[in-house]
Amino acid sequence: MEYPKKSLGQNFLIDHNIKRKIINTTKLFNKNVLEIGPGKGFLTNEILKRKPKSLTLIEKDNILANRLISKYKKNKLIKIFNSDILKFNIEKNIKKNTIIFGNLPYNISSQILVKFIKFNKWPPKYSDLVLMFQKEMAERIIGKFNSNNYGRMSILCNYRLHMVKKFNVSPNCFLPKPKVDSTVIQLQPKNEMIKIKNIENLEKITNIIFSNKRKMINKSIKKIFKRKEKLKKIKNLDLKKRPSDISPNVYYELTELYESF
Repeated sequence: MEYPKKSLGQNFLIDHNIKRKIINTTKLFNKNVLEIGPGKGFLTNEILKRKPKSLTLIEKDNILANRLISKYKKNKLIKIFNSDILKFNIEKNIKKNTIIFGNLPYNISSQILVKFIKFNKWPPKYSDLVLMFQKEMAERIIGKFNSNNYGRMSILCNYRLHMVKKFNVSPNCFLPKPKVDSTVIQLQPKNEMIKIKNIENLEKITNIIFSNKRKMINKSIKKIFKRKEKLKKIKNLDLKKRPSDISPNVYYELTELYESF
C-alpha cells in the first residue's frame, strides 16, 4: 500500500535538523517517553539515542504498526500499541512523569490536545507535551487575551497548561509537503488552578458563549444562568461585551458558579 495516506493525515517529518530541535526541547535520559503516530520511526530513532527509561509508541496505521513491531522487537524498552489515539485510554496506560511527543494529524490535533486537558486525575502523569500543530491552530492554542487568536481553545488550554511556542516548521520538512506551516509547542501541566470540579463544564460554557462570538454575551449567558442576579457574584463581568472581550479568569469563575448550583 502506498504511503503516506491522506485518510490518516500522514505527513512524515524528514528534516533531521527539525527532528533534533524537537527532541532537544527537554531531557530524555532515563525518562518515560510516549510518541503519538511514530509512522516509520524517524523521530523514534532519535528518542532512542537519548536512552529513555521506557518508550511507548501509539500508531493507528496497521501496516506501519506491524513494521515498528518488527523493527523494535528486540528492544525491551519499547511497547507498541496499534491503536487510534482518540480511542486509546492513554490516562490508564501512561507512566509517571512521561514526556509525550507527537507530530499530530491536522484534522484531529485539537481533539487530541483536549483529550490530554481532560484527564480525570490532575496533575496528570505526564510532565511535558511536545506537540506539532498546524500553525494556525497553534496560534489559537497559545492565543493571549486581547489578541486576535484568543478564544475557546486558548481559554481551555490556559486553565490547565503552561504553553510555550518553540519554533515554526516549514512545509519543506515533510513528505508530502503540507500546504501550511507547522508549529511546535511545549505544554506542561499547572499544579495550582481555580477549583473547577469538572473540566467539561468549562468546555460547555465556552462553547455556548462563543457560539455567537460577534454578539454581546447577554443572550448566550441566559442559556446557562436563567436568573441574572446570580451573576453579580462575578466581578469584572460585563454582559454587553463580546466573548473575546471576557478574560479567562471570568470564564473560570463562571464555571465555578455554574457548578455551585
